[in-house]
Formats: sequence, structure tokens, C-alpha cells
Amino acid sequence: MSGSKKKKVTKAERLKLLQEEEERRLKEEEEARLKYEKEEMERLEIQRIEKEKWNRLEAKDLERRNEELEELYLLERCFPEAEKLKQETRMLSQWKHYIQCDGSPDPSIAQEMNTFISLWKEKTNETFEEVIEKSKVVLNLIEKLKFILLETPPCDLQDKNIIQYQESILQLQELLHLKFNVATEILLRQASTLADLDSGNMEKVIKDENVTLYVWANLKKNPRHRSVRFSETQIGFEIPRILATSDIAVRLLHTHYDHVSALHPVSTPSKEHTSSVTELVKDDVENVEKAISKEVEEESKQQEKQSHLIQEEKLKVEEEQDDIEVKMSSAEEESEVIKCELEMKVLSETVSAGKHWRTDGISNVSYKPNERLVTFSLDTFGPVTLIQDAHINMPYQSWELRPLDVNKVLLTVTTVFTEIQIQIKENLCMLSSVKLKDKKHISILEGTWMTPIPFIIALKEAGLNIFPTRYSHFYVVINNKVPLVEVKAYRQMALLSSTFAFGWSKWNLLCNSTKVVFKVREHLPEECTENPNWALLMFSGDRAQRLKIKEESEAFSEALKEETEFHSTLYHMVRDFASKEAMEKVRSSNCQFVNSVCHMLLSTRLLSYS
Repeated sequence: MSGSKKKKVTKAERLKLLQEEEERRLKEEEEARLKYEKEEMERLEIQRIEKEKWNRLEAKDLERRNEELEELYLLERCFPEAEKLKQETRMLSQWKHYIQCDGSPDPSIAQEMNTFISLWKEKTNETFEEVIEKSKVVLNLIEKLKFILLETPPCDLQDKNIIQYQESILQLQELLHLKFNVATEILLRQASTLADLDSGNMEKVIKDENVTLYVWANLKKNPRHRSVRFSETQIGFEIPRILATSDIAVRLLHTHYDHVSALHPVSTPSKEHTSSVTELVKDDVENVEKAISKEVEEESKQQEKQSHLIQEEKLKVEEEQDDIEVKMSSAEEESEVIKCELEMKVLSETVSAGKHWRTDGISNVSYKPNERLVTFSLDTFGPVTLIQDAHINMPYQSWELRPLDVNKVLLTVTTVFTEIQIQIKENLCMLSSVKLKDKKHISILEGTWMTPIPFIIALKEAGLNIFPTRYSHFYVVINNKVPLVEVKAYRQMALLSSTFAFGWSKWNLLCNSTKVVFKVREHLPEECTENPNWALLMFSGDRAQRLKIKEESEAFSEALKEETEFHSTLYHMVRDFASKEAMEKVRSSNCQFVNSVCHMLLSTRLLSYS
């Protein structure tokens, strides 16, 4: 076994080693300090340079601000031009009605409406077919009155006119309902002549585009005849034995309009909010902001009014007895889209004056998709309806606004359940397609061009509600944006929509409420749409900038993209990277088209509800 002796370290050598270690530590600390100071100086220098650059860009933006706002004002003259055309269209419609001389009243003239209602009240002994034919005129008048309330700018509507139109609508609704009841009673007086050869009981079906009537009268009182199915239909019901031996009649009145809900009062426009965006003062930015802010309030009022006009299919079952089972097929094709999300409700008899709907009293509800057959049991007779959650399509998952042709765009809104595509051209809108969970769905609205307000109402009636009201934020978690910023963005996006595509960005969720972020690109016909070259823009209403980050970046940053500048408008921002041909198309856009796009953007509120 061999070993080695350890060298003994003297005190002096140990001290020397400690001194060397200390010197090495001090040297490393000094190097680290110098490196930190150098990096800090470099960072501060970069910050100084960036700040100077930022200040120069801000100064340049401020210097040309008035010039850019002046040019924007000239472009935005398309909005008052579109409003003027709308007004001319309304006047032309009144003139056409005047020279038509078809006997129908002008719904805007109270005297003519009162005369029409009085004369119809005095008319008696009308058959159900005659009432149905008259109902077409009545429903058309109600629709015209509602559109007058919705389409007329608040500044052109006096409070007394609003009250007059509302009262006319309510009187027409009540009179039409009364006439159907009286006509049903007259029909039942002929029950014996309408008896079915097999059962001996009365069965009568009258179909029309707006109303379908099913009437059954128990003439034979045979306890074995508890199940009734109207011939050549899937409509039927079952009654308990005690009713099968009683003197009863059952009416199923299926209307394709809301004949149950009372007319909700529409708030009259406040005089202080009657200024229009058409009154833009080109040299005064504050006046512009005030005018646009008033438009936001007017849009909210119009959306609120629209929300009071829409409900789903109605099936009325009258009489007051116990335990009836009604089987019916879905008469509206659109209900197929939202069948999984509908909730069946019955009108409460105890609070019928308030027209409250309730879910108790309905049981054994089942739906057979292949047969499109709904079966349910009722504890009592009464109006039954299918009601959809008004906000089931909110918030949206994503959206895109893309040019299709000259003055024609495609708006795509993707929700949890559906993908809705809307085409817009001139002053018209059309439902292009509907996909339910990635499967194409055929809608009766597809291919039908309508002006924006009737189109919005039609989509809501079809269960495709993507139009928030002023109270929607109470029911939907939203990415709330300052209304003034939002409406400025929509107006300027509409101005550019004939040439530029816009899209949803995830970064819009991360910027604060005073700013919006979205994707934009010039739309080129030959461009590949699989990997489009999007730019990210951030807009605060007063300043637009192109962001350095991309949609695929890992973190949000407001850093400015290299070699770009600030601008006061989106128009001047995109002009920096757009072609001359694109900007020329923007300047020559149709005013009605721009106004319609703006209306749809304001109605859907994509930047807050996505």
C-alpha cells in the first residue's frame, strides 16, 4: 500500500489565495457593472432614439391632421347623400301609393287609417277565407308602419307621429285577432255540414301563406275517438276520455307572424339627440365627434326597436280544458337551424294581461329530426310558442368583410353554432349561405335581396340573430369598446370596403377599450386566398397605425412597424401601402353601398361582440 503526503499550505499562501479570489470577484463585479451600465446606456439611447422618432411621427401626424380630416370629410359626404336618396325613395313610395288608388289606406295618414279600421269593424259575417284575404292587407299595413318607425331618422319623427303609428299597429293587431275569432265561430256554426264521413266529427283545414287554421268539433262524442289527426297533415292531438264525451271544439291557429305579443312602446327620440351625422362640420373635429356620438345613440334606438318586433313561430291552441297532447310538424323551415336550441313556452293564463311566457304546464316534449315532428303535452289549452335565446349566436368567434366585385362585398360572421354569409350591394343585402356546425343549410331567405332593416328583421325571425341591442351586454360577455371609436372605425371601414378586406384579430381582445385592432389587406382578384398577406392596424378614432406584430406573434405589442407612420384616418393609413387603382376605386364607391355596409357593421358591432 502506497500513499502520498499532503502538501502543507502555509498561512501566507492561504492568505495569498484568498486575496487572489477576492481580486477575481471584484474584477468580475466590475466587469458586470460596466456591462450593465453599457447595456443600460444602449437601452436608454435606443429609447431616446425611439422617443425622438415617435415624437417626430406624432408631430408629422399633427401637422397634417387637418388636411387628412378635410379629405375624410369629403369622402364621408356619401353618407348624407345616401340619406337623401332614402328620403327621396320614401317620398316616391308615398306618391306611388297615392296614384295607385287600390283602396288601401296610406299608413302614415291617421285619418285614412282610422277610416279603414272603422269600416272593417262594421263589416260582419265574414268567412274565414275572406278574413285571411283581408289579413294580407292588414299585415302589409302593419309592416309598413313598423318600417316607418325603423327607417325614418329620429329627427324627422315627431312624438305625436310615433304614438299615432304605434296605436295604429296595435288597433290592427287586435282587430285582426278579433276577426279570426268571429270567423271561427261562424265556421263552427256549420259544423254538421263539414262532418268527416269516417269519424262523424267536424274537421276543417284552411291554409294560406300567413295563416293555417285547423278546426275540430266533437259532434259524435265517441269516447274511442280520442286521437285526432287532420288529413294529409302531420298535425294532430290527443284528448282525455272526459273531453272525448263532451261538447267541445278545438282550434289550432298557426300564424307565421306574432299575433300574441302586445306591441312594446317605442321610446320617442329626445330632441337633444336628433342631430344627424350629415351635419358634419368639416373644420371642427369636436362637432364631428358629437355628431357621430349622436348617431351611436340613434343606432342603439333603432336596434332596440327592431328587437321588439321579432319572435319565433307561433301556434295558438284555444279553449280551457285539461291534458291535451298536440303533435305538429315544424312549419317554418328556418326552425331546423335552431331546433336544438329552442325552448317551448306557453302563455300564462294567470298573467295573460302582461303576456308572460312560462315553461311549466308543458311536458313530454320530443322532437324527431327525420320526420321534423314535435310532440308535447299541455296541462291546459293556450297559445304555445318556440322561443330561441336571442343571444345564442353571441359573442362571435370571428368575422371577415371581403370585396366580391365593384360595390359588392361578402360579410362572414362565424358563431359557435353557425357561419353566416351576407352579401351587400348598393342599398341591398342578401343571405348568401348558412352553415350549421360545418354543414350547409338551405334557408328560404337565400337569394332574396332586401334593404338593410327588413333584412335584419328577416334574419332575426329566422333565428339568425347577430344584431345586438343596447341591452345585449347584460347577457353576453363582450369586448367592450368606446362607442365613438367603434362607430368611427365602422364608417371608415365601409368607405374602404369596395377594395380592402377586413378581418377579426385576436389582438383586439388585448388592447384597451379606447382602441380596436383588426386585419386589413388590399383585395386583388388574382391573389391566392389561402395565405393572404394581412396587415394589422390599430385605430383609436383619432390615430391609425400599423403594428409590428403579426397575428401569429406570441405577445401583444403596440410597437409601430418599421418605415410606417401615424395617420389620423384609416383611409390615409392604407393609402401608404395600397395601389393607386385601389384608392381610385375607394373614391368612386357608390354612396348607397357604403351606407349599407356601414349600417350592417353598426348593427352587428363586430369589434365589441367578437
